[in-house]
Order: sequence, then structure tokens, then C-alpha cells
Amino acid sequence: MDLEIIFEDEFIICVNKPNNVLVHHARHSRNVADEESLLQLLDAQVGGKFYPIHRLDRKTSGIILLAKETKYVSKFQELFTDNLIDKTYFGIVRGHAPETKIIDSPVKGRDGKVHKEAETHLTTIEKIVLDIPVKPYDSSRYSLVELKPKTGRMHQLRVHANKISHPLIGDPKYGDKNHNVMFEENFSCRNMFLHAGTLEFKHPFSEKQFSLKATFSKDWITLFKVFNWTSPLK
Repeated sequence: MDLEIIFEDEFIICVNKPNNVLVHHARHSRNVADEESLLQLLDAQVGGKFYPIHRLDRKTSGIILLAKETKYVSKFQELFTDNLIDKTYFGIVRGHAPETKIIDSPVKGRDGKVHKEAETHLTTIEKIVLDIPVKPYDSSRYSLVELKPKTGRMHQLRVHANKISHPLIGDPKYGDKNHNVMFEENFSCRNMFLHAGTLEFKHPFSEKQFSLKATFSKDWITLFKVFNWTSPLK
């Protein structure tokens, strides 16, 4: 599996993570220990050790930053903690989502016990009605949405999409099984439709302004053609 390298300098490397690839193996991921992690794939492709600056779910595809030295990690992490980095995700959800919405429902922390404040800004880009029945309806509706998280809670976008009754297609935990099956049977799409599309930030060392983009995978391109939707990354 060749990874798309989006950007690289002496401090960081930015890659396009495929669906269903862990960034790195951890104790809770023993069931996928035989699968290669992003760090292992990157080491095999370009060689060297890399240090993730932020998180990206295994099921989520898209842009991720990794540092080349541990001493660089904290400077880049400050961009995230101080809200100095603009993150844009794209998702395909069940139903016709609102034109715009701010979702601010608390989300459980990584310990799964305490709820923490979370905020996501949603904008609907495209909508479609399909003459494909999904129980209990005779047709099915979907939306292409832009999601901008203002906080970084675990599974935040997946939880927030479900919270407003527009779960992400292909989400095995928070999604709608009937719609997930429909996409598998009709479009051969089995991945979760959540993609980290862009990152915009000022480089903390070079002070250059960056706007980095991660291209969509095959499943996304298939649906853009079938639904006659324009890619939001063009």
C-alpha cells in the first residue's frame, strides 16, 4: 500500500491515511495487531521513525501530520490546543442535513466516563434522493456535509452526526446498519464516509502559511460520479 505524501520538510511529514488503518498499534487494538499501522507503512515506504501530532480514527481517512523528531511534536500540538489550525472534514450522512448547524453536545472523553464540552460546525454541500428503498421507507436520502470540529474529542464528529439524526454512512458504531448495508449492496462501498480533507495553519518554525489537502479515495469518487456531486476539494 503506497501512501500519498502530501507535504514534507525537515520538521514534519503530512500523509493521506487510508480507511481502516491504525495510526499506531496500542493495547486496545490487539484484534488488528496483524495489520500494518500507518507508522509501519510509512517506515517501509520512506524509512525512519515518525511521531503523530494529532489523532485520526482507524475508520477515518485523510490528512494527518507526523513529526520527524519528538522535540518538534509539542510546537505543532500547540496549534491544535490553541485553535490555531483550521480542520475541515467531509462526510456523507443519512437524510437531508440542515443547511448549517452548530452541534455542541458534550462527548465522552477517552476514559469513557466523563462527558466533555465539544463543538462541531456543519454545512451541507449536496443532497440527493435515491429510488432505493431502505426500511421503513420506499426511497432514501443522503447529504454531503462539511464538518469543522472546534474541539478534538474522541469520535466527536461521528457522535455529533448521530446526535442530530444524520449518522455517517459506513459508521459501524454510531451509524444506521440498514443504510450501511444498502451502500455495500448497491455501490460496493464498505468504508466509513468521513474524510479529513484539509488543514490550514501557520508553520511554527518556518512561519509560512499552509493549506494542505488530502484527495478522496475510490469509494468517494465512485459516489461523486453516481450522485453527480462535485468534489468539494477541487
